[in-house]
Amino acid sequence: MADLISELRAGLPDGAVLTDPDLLRGHQRDEADLVPFGLPAVVVRPRTTADVVTVLRAAARAGVPVVPQGARTGLAGAANAVDGAVVLSTVAMDRIVEIDPVNRFAVVQPGVVNAALAGAVAAVGLRYPPDPGSWESSTIGGNVATNAGGMCCVKYGVTAEYVLGLEVVLASGEVLRTGRRTAKGVAGYDLTKLFVGSEGTLGVITEVTVGLRPAADAALTLIALFPTTAAAGDAVAAISSGGFAPSLLELLDQTHLRAIEALRPMGLRTDAKALLLASVDTGSRAPDDLAALEAVCASAGALEVFAATDAVEAAELLRARRLAHPAMERFAAETYPDGSGGLIIDDIAVPRTALAAMLDGIEKIAAEYALPIGVVGHAGDGNLHPNIVVDRHDPDSVARGRAAFDEIMRIGLELGGTCTGEHGVGLLKKDWLAREIGPVGMAVHRSIKAALDPGGLLNPGKIL
Repeated sequence: MADLISELRAGLPDGAVLTDPDLLRGHQRDEADLVPFGLPAVVVRPRTTADVVTVLRAAARAGVPVVPQGARTGLAGAANAVDGAVVLSTVAMDRIVEIDPVNRFAVVQPGVVNAALAGAVAAVGLRYPPDPGSWESSTIGGNVATNAGGMCCVKYGVTAEYVLGLEVVLASGEVLRTGRRTAKGVAGYDLTKLFVGSEGTLGVITEVTVGLRPAADAALTLIALFPTTAAAGDAVAAISSGGFAPSLLELLDQTHLRAIEALRPMGLRTDAKALLLASVDTGSRAPDDLAALEAVCASAGALEVFAATDAVEAAELLRARRLAHPAMERFAAETYPDGSGGLIIDDIAVPRTALAAMLDGIEKIAAEYALPIGVVGHAGDGNLHPNIVVDRHDPDSVARGRAAFDEIMRIGLELGGTCTGEHGVGLLKKDWLAREIGPVGMAVHRSIKAALDPGGLLNPGKIL
């Protein structure tokens, strides 16, 4: 390692090679709880594609694993270090290279923060729709590596639908360019999509070309409160079958409502079992569309439905939704003595027709394993995030939490769902990926990995 670190210092800019023990510990893991992580030997912060080439070629010669990291906001352990690895942090690669308003694309380095890109393209009347909950801190490279979703997915889709092309440094140090800048293009295999969602196991993304859309009309927003989570699920199914196209359709259960209200009081009604937050951005049709959504929610048994009175109130409701994760972290810490509470965060997606059954199943699992389980999710596309609250200091609590996690996964797959809607596989869901895609699917995965990373040095232990 001493020779490798010396080589990295000789080949990279000043300050790009970090070995301070505190910094190494700070780069051990992402935000996934209760999954393993190691201590890297060195952290590098390249600024250019050439710097990344230098790192990967040096690591390949030394036979040392490389773990790519972005802002470490992930929730599946995909960015967790292994002992003795080189952690390759892309946070210093934060340039917006180009914005083309005519052809409606932008070219960015992977360390550009999602919110920064959104603000830059908004200045020229355009929009980059993907908006994961951590959009103010997560980076485009990390979003691409995990195929991140967000709250607008119900209408505008996930990250993969906006990635037109990539620049990727392979394990060998070769630079691969994939995709296009044109509105259409079908030349060859879709290598771009191969790398989207690959979690740093096939190459290091150094540049991303993303498609942009015209700015949306101002949205109108409502909230609907329900006596059960299943009733909220029924409302979502009715909205979908009715042909409506909300720009946002989010669910918060009572546990989340109470946690958010405790973190930042704003008068949320915490006696309801579930809340649906819905928006429409259909311009002149928006008032009628919102009224139709109100009627659907009322028919599904909503206790109360009301629309935001203005843009400020609508923004506050959206902010409350974005507080779901920090609110649950605080709730977990306060649930057990000495702040020992932790979260095992699930990320299942089921068909919309199965949403009510899935919500009912989660409630029964919480009772069976005697653990608090809060549910938040992108209800409009069937993507739920059950938050299982456990006591880290109690092995029995942790064991019950893991068992509850597995039971939620089992039911989700039985209902025709998937083990991850947007967080990725990482370390958390390797076994469940194998169950979902089967032995032939896993064999194909391993063949692709072997072709692009024959030494198995890129983000080892993740996905496969």
